[in-house]
Amino acid sequence: MVGKWINLLGDVKPGLSRAALMFNPDTAPFFDPYYRSFKAAPQQSAVEVDVAHVRTAGEIESTIAKLGNEQNSGLILGSDIFLVNMREPIIKLANERGVPTISAYRQFVAEGSLMAYGPDTGDISRRASSYVDRILKGEQAGNLPVQSPIRFELTVNLKTAKALGLSPRESVLQLCDEVIE
Repeated sequence: MVGKWINLLGDVKPGLSRAALMFNPDTAPFFDPYYRSFKAAPQQSAVEVDVAHVRTAGEIESTIAKLGNEQNSGLILGSDIFLVNMREPIIKLANERGVPTISAYRQFVAEGSLMAYGPDTGDISRRASSYVDRILKGEQAGNLPVQSPIRFELTVNLKTAKALGLSPRESVLQLCDEVIE
């Protein structure tokens, strides 16, 4: 996902050279090993990606301020409950500092973030309902196969793009499941 987020952010922000992958290592500990494996793989992009561990509002503000001082930077918001709960100040600070953001959650974009690419949560909920039914009928949860997301959605907020001085290419907009104007 990190590679996809970088490519999409680069498609909307020409000249993107640096991005920070923000997450709280206490609430999303899986991102550190994932980041290490991402860095070990052959890179398909010239964008330098750094980790931004954040545990407090102050650390979020500091990270976004630093990115705001770098003209060709962007922010990747990890799938992290801490960041979901802190989305309002994150979106506000990123937009004030001119930092384009991408996350996995459409809700961020609906609330003013630039873009999101992630699993379709509606589809996940629909597919989970059959598991609930099977469990209520007596099947052991441990006997059910693990499911991965199969449907992903791309959302772009054009109002935010305009405020950031960005003009997403038509090819990106055509890929979108939703464009918020």
